[in-house]
Amino acid sequence: MDEESNGPIDDHESYCSPEKARWGDGLKDWILAYKTLGIVFGGLVTSPLYVYPSMNLKSPTTEDYMGIYSIIFWTLTLIGVVKYVCIALKADDHGEGGTFALYSLLCRHADVGILPSREDNGPRNSSNNLITGKGPSKVGRFVEQSLIARRILLFLAISGVCMLIGDGILTPAISVLSAMQGLRGPLPSVNKFAVEGISAVVLVLLFMLQRYGTSRVSFLFSPIMATWTITTPIIGIYSVVHYEPSVFKALSPHYVVRFFLANGKNAWQLLSGTILCITGAEAMFADLGHFNKRSIQIAFLFAIYPSLVLTYAGQTAYLIHHPGDHSDGFYKFVPAAFYWPMFAVATLAAIVASQSLISATFSVIKQSVALDYFPRVKVVHTSPDNEGEVYSPEINYILMFLCVVIILAFGDGQGIGNAFGVVVIMVMVITTILLTLVMVMVWRTPLPLAVLFLVAFSALEGAYVSAVLIKIQEGGWVPFTISIVLAFVMLGWYTGRKKKTQYETRHKITAGGLALLLSEPHIQRVPGVCFFYSNIQDGLTPVLGHYIKNTRSLHEVTVFTTLRYSLVAKVAESERVTVRPLGPLGTFSCTVEFGYADQGLEGEELVARVMGELTLGLPPEEVSAIEAARRAGVVHVRGKTRFDVGKGTGLYDRVMLGFYEFLHSNCRSALPTKGIPLGERMEVGMLYAA
Repeated sequence: MDEESNGPIDDHESYCSPEKARWGDGLKDWILAYKTLGIVFGGLVTSPLYVYPSMNLKSPTTEDYMGIYSIIFWTLTLIGVVKYVCIALKADDHGEGGTFALYSLLCRHADVGILPSREDNGPRNSSNNLITGKGPSKVGRFVEQSLIARRILLFLAISGVCMLIGDGILTPAISVLSAMQGLRGPLPSVNKFAVEGISAVVLVLLFMLQRYGTSRVSFLFSPIMATWTITTPIIGIYSVVHYEPSVFKALSPHYVVRFFLANGKNAWQLLSGTILCITGAEAMFADLGHFNKRSIQIAFLFAIYPSLVLTYAGQTAYLIHHPGDHSDGFYKFVPAAFYWPMFAVATLAAIVASQSLISATFSVIKQSVALDYFPRVKVVHTSPDNEGEVYSPEINYILMFLCVVIILAFGDGQGIGNAFGVVVIMVMVITTILLTLVMVMVWRTPLPLAVLFLVAFSALEGAYVSAVLIKIQEGGWVPFTISIVLAFVMLGWYTGRKKKTQYETRHKITAGGLALLLSEPHIQRVPGVCFFYSNIQDGLTPVLGHYIKNTRSLHEVTVFTTLRYSLVAKVAESERVTVRPLGPLGTFSCTVEFGYADQGLEGEELVARVMGELTLGLPPEEVSAIEAARRAGVVHVRGKTRFDVGKGTGLYDRVMLGFYEFLHSNCRSALPTKGIPLGERMEVGMLYAA
């Protein structure tokens, strides 16, 4: 395999089960639902900490607060329940969620991808969501035939990933900072700089825990979030009874209409704050690989949703009678006797909220790397049961650094809230578009229903988009900056990978071409065994031709080896190594297959296993010749290719390929090197024409 081969760099820790989490029996799902409280819903359930403080309210009236609560209720119901819980969670790709999972699902059911995935994810029409036996829909055929449409689709997927990663930076910052602001109420001597410092320390400690994995952390976090989910609605009910029992009249949507008629432009501007009530819904979808859809649905419908409805009702009831307290709308509505216990719970819940977006970021990065749209990073599978439960050291520390910078740079929650609103709604808009395409192209939903879904949610989310865009200069530029940088990274990597794929496809060497090369009189077969790594499944890498022509030799026994990663947990040992002769004497094709939970074969173990498979069924004299070649020495050869960017190369390609080379030289190698002595490693350099 040359060094350009695709895929994440997987480290696998101890595993015991090859099964992914699935819809299980009732008790198992309820237990898993309890665990999801500790990871998946952090952003949603802690949103009461910062929704009202994020609004710049001026002399609010009772009718204003009733209108705001009505907007919050219907946003949670329509986007949280209808869109995500009832629809989006069903649009998984091999159990994974998020915008890139939607893109992957579309690519596997229609020819809409631009760059092939690094592995065969199975035949199309294999999803149980698809009505098998039918050809592509009209929309599918249009997208397949239009390069512009496919590029737009890719751009949407990349934008969604970039925005979600931005969400993973902003959620920890605003959640922890908002919780820590509670110190300043009873302790006026605590200044904002102290709050920022404490928040930064808390986040650093959280990121240091990530290496232990979501499952282990969730056992600690679930009781915290369960406590929060129970106590906040209890306080909410108390506030409703004590201050404004009629607050639930605001569940009628006509209060939304009255609010906009009475406030006009100001009501529209306040949408940039109310959108934060649905914070974490996209993370709930992206975290699907860490749990399963049934457990997430149970936890949301029976715990999170009613808890939020009651908590916001209590806040609203309190603010109706204390209209000037909206800048600290959460802590002010907590009774004085319970202030410090609730501060402790709020702080811990904010840490959990951060975890939900951190784990979602790991998931989307893993998906992007696996689909070859992001530079290779180390991916550690931390669960014995779930492929989707992963951790990436590089991404973890980058997120930690950026979160601390955001806290120290903004200083208070207002600017972060503005940036946060932009991220939240943009990801949701992209998800709506991709979900509509999944409905039409994969599920074969009747077109009128798909159009109804698109129109309804585009109108709702479009109103929010128009409101948050006015906050660009007040902190909203942050997620766009982050997304532009990330998009440039993904585009640079994509451009380089596409060029390499095109070059290798055009110049691949067939078995017949190899025989022709070896028939040249000046080509010598030298003693020894060579493992020549290639990532081309159908043919041999052009690096091989470059190697043979320049060294004028090939080892007596040459094994062209491809390492392939599958979507199953473990590959049966009988299927681990597949070897077949290529035709020319002493040349073999070998595929070594791993599941995501398998330990890799490396060094002498790999050599012994392949050589054992290679000699099975061969006559004794050929076995003796192969053993003699092995005693003569073993060498592992891989390609190290670069682009030759000449004067005739266009400006775009010069910039993007140069950036790709920078990324490639600084990312991890796709090949394992553990167990292979330095003296047995060889890299063959080759320039590809740009």
